[in-house]
Amino acid sequence: MAPGMDLETPNVAENFNDHRDGLALEATSDAVDEINVMKAAMRVKNGTATQEEADIYEKSQFDAEKDKTQFRQYEDACDRVKNFYREQHEKQTMSFNLKARNDFKMQTRAEMTIWQAMEKLNSLIDESEKVEWSGDPDTSLSQIEHLLQAAEAIRRDGKPKWFQLTGLVHDLGKLLFFYGSKGQWDVVGDTFPVGCRFDESIIYPGTFEDNPDSKDPIYSDKHGIYTPGCGMDNIMLSWGHDEYLYHICKEQSTLPDEALAMIRYHSFYPWHTAGGYRWMMNDKDEKMLAAVKAFNPYDLYSKSDDMPDPVKLKEYYMGLINTYFPPREGETERVIRW
Repeated sequence: MAPGMDLETPNVAENFNDHRDGLALEATSDAVDEINVMKAAMRVKNGTATQEEADIYEKSQFDAEKDKTQFRQYEDACDRVKNFYREQHEKQTMSFNLKARNDFKMQTRAEMTIWQAMEKLNSLIDESEKVEWSGDPDTSLSQIEHLLQAAEAIRRDGKPKWFQLTGLVHDLGKLLFFYGSKGQWDVVGDTFPVGCRFDESIIYPGTFEDNPDSKDPIYSDKHGIYTPGCGMDNIMLSWGHDEYLYHICKEQSTLPDEALAMIRYHSFYPWHTAGGYRWMMNDKDEKMLAAVKAFNPYDLYSKSDDMPDPVKLKEYYMGLINTYFPPREGETERVIRW
């Protein structure tokens, strides 16, 4: 940081009509993660967690020496997060989600390689407003370093290369914030199905009262437009960075189903942590749920101040990128349609 330069305080309630504050997006995103970390830690500590929840947060090799409760405390984030979810829960309607998917299919927001997208996200968030800020209140890492940190934690634990690459790219969908989102509420936060009753497993379920779908005779029914056992592939999840990146990777990569599930469902806490919406699952989803649970600790707990070196690591990860995002004829790196 330059001498005498003051850090900007992220404005988490700003008007986004004329600009985008990446710092505010990350402040909200980190507060959301913080809530999920602390809720799980408290349940495990006081003995109210299910065995399934305890298994999700069982210490893995990369965080064996880390005290997971060292992140900022749960209560400090509650007010900000509840206000965020109130807006998200009011606006994530079936109508909005249909339009968001149509808009996604009808336009290409940008064309760039995976590594260029990492650098783009790094610059848009961490250099927002032309001040130096890590983009993460809990650490001093840039965005690109955090992506590499998650990937390196997975790599150290001996996971498959596709798993490592998933850790590297899983948050690139946050580019959506700068490519036509309505605000923070359709980019970050826990996800949930639309088109059926909003389940009690969703965080702050009482904040759906002003969502018109909660009063719709079809969408307010438990099953709504779905049938039991229909499979998660057939469910419309609330639009955000997970769903955005999932559709990009599904169409433009050779990543296996498990990787696509990790990308799509890693914010679907009502399902993979709280146990909701199990009536939707088919046989495939049991395997996908296990994959998401294996990924979840790396998403939440790989943040630390250990600084990976992008220059030294780029060659290795470019090999993975070119394997699962294979270049087309005339390309040295696959140019992705964002």
